[in-house]
Amino acid sequence: MDLYFLRHGDAGTREGWAGEDRDRPLNEEGKERMRREGQAMAGMKLGISLVVSSPYVRAWQTAEIVAAALGLSDSLAKDERLGPGFDSHALREILGEHAEVGALLLVGHDPDFSETIGACIGGGRVECKKGGLAKVDLRDPLRPRGSLQWLLPPRVLAP
Repeated sequence: MDLYFLRHGDAGTREGWAGEDRDRPLNEEGKERMRREGQAMAGMKLGISLVVSSPYVRAWQTAEIVAAALGLSDSLAKDERLGPGFDSHALREILGEHAEVGALLLVGHDPDFSETIGACIGGGRVECKKGGLAKVDLRDPLRPRGSLQWLLPPRVLAP
């Protein structure tokens, strides 16, 4: 399985948002960058067939924008387990439910994504920037251990 991790786009800071953190949306720059990233991802022909996102507004907006660019608006789902607190255990559960998918895109948050990617590849420090995209090659989706193929910062995806 090709497993992709996409961290949500720029939503400003918690301090700059008066509402609940889960409701904090992408800012205009974040939306525009994610549109460009979605177009770049479409051009990469990643073979993604399903997009699963955190239900937090900024992640869901990111997922919607990217799914539209990939022609996957009908293959988009929310999963509470991708919210803050996501870890290797939640990843195992999600992968178990989608083991038949050849290429899966998860959209969520940090530091959870960075830590989970590190755990998937057997250790190491990984830093997934806002809008960053990582590809992990999993030999067996039921055992989330694999190798990091690449980690693209947003400035590479959408200069």
